[in-house]
Amino acid sequence: MIYDIVTIFPEFFTGPFDYGIIARARAEGLIDIRLHDFRLYTTDRHRTVDDRPFGGGEGMVLKPEPIFAAVENILRDTTPEHRAKTAIVLLSAQGKLLTQALAQNLAESPRIILICGRYEGVDERVAQHLATLELSIGDYVLSGGELAAAVVVDVVTRLLPGALGDARSALEESFTAAPQAIIARGGILDCPHWTRPAEFRGWKVPEVLLSGNHEEIARWRRRQALEKTWHNRPDLLARAELSEADWRLLEELRAKQQP
Repeated sequence: MIYDIVTIFPEFFTGPFDYGIIARARAEGLIDIRLHDFRLYTTDRHRTVDDRPFGGGEGMVLKPEPIFAAVENILRDTTPEHRAKTAIVLLSAQGKLLTQALAQNLAESPRIILICGRYEGVDERVAQHLATLELSIGDYVLSGGELAAAVVVDVVTRLLPGALGDARSALEESFTAAPQAIIARGGILDCPHWTRPAEFRGWKVPEVLLSGNHEEIARWRRRQALEKTWHNRPDLLARAELSEADWRLLEELRAKQQP
């Protein structure tokens, strides 16, 4: 996988990709991260990348010319077939919300170009005529797309074959949309986890996890996952794959909350 990050602050990425799974994936040649300063694609001596918005308003808007020039230069030597498979992602508060399913789609691309927005926004022609996807990582406003780009690299890299030590890890995490995980998790949050010591400051690990009874542990974890989802992300339950037993448990949880 090749990641091309188009930004006016390439120095921002000194550090975030030098640790953990991303660093290991880079070292093993699974991913290649390339930084592109689109200030270098301006044509005036001041390296101007932004201007006032037409129609008035506060803030500055990133100009389309240097962004188009940077992306077109990145793709200059690619074949039409390779270009057609390249995801060109504009990171924007107005974009589609990043989900695990969307990340899985991105992971199937051989190359992802990430365009980092800044200031008041990006000229709409970038979204309409250059990007193949406008993407937001959440319902909040960031100062720029650099943090969002780092999040996308991390989320997608975890889904690449060989990136995780255990391939099952990506399938069994919260939000995973792969068929195996739907059977295990049903599209709900992951269950809570414990490790050694069995007792810490008087707080003990639940006895069931020490029992060795794998069937009982699986049932208990499912219940815990449902409870955590019900408390923290009830919106997920409307589209989750739930059994009759799951629904009965949710009814019990609702009943407990009744005054």
